[in-house]
Amino acid sequence: MELVHKLDEYGKPAWIGLMVAGFVVFWPIGLAILGYMMWSGRMGCFKRSRGQWWKSESRASGSSGNAAFDDYKAETLRRLEEEQQEFQDFLEQLRRAKDKAEFDQFMSQRRSRPDGPSPDATPA
Repeated sequence: MELVHKLDEYGKPAWIGLMVAGFVVFWPIGLAILGYMMWSGRMGCFKRSRGQWWKSESRASGSSGNAAFDDYKAETLRRLEEEQQEFQDFLEQLRRAKDKAEFDQFMSQRRSRPDGPSPDATPA
């Protein structure tokens, strides 16, 4: 445990250096150090308390504690959802227009060809 405290005194660069050295010496050691750093919160990108990982998702949809910000956030999300729906409707209209143009082109080509069999087709 004294090594852990000593590395904590030097900070994150010391932990990263130890992890890299562990990978160089024997890769499972480096992997174990990486796992310990993630589990203990020393990586910095996982600042959640151990055992509290499930609470972060509920916090994202909850109140910030500031009513003005919550109102702004709700209005912005509503507006973005409306814009997304309008864009999806626009894309659907484009797909329908493209399908109609392709079908009309097919029908015009079909009408322009002769109705009978082609002259090079010989009956068997």
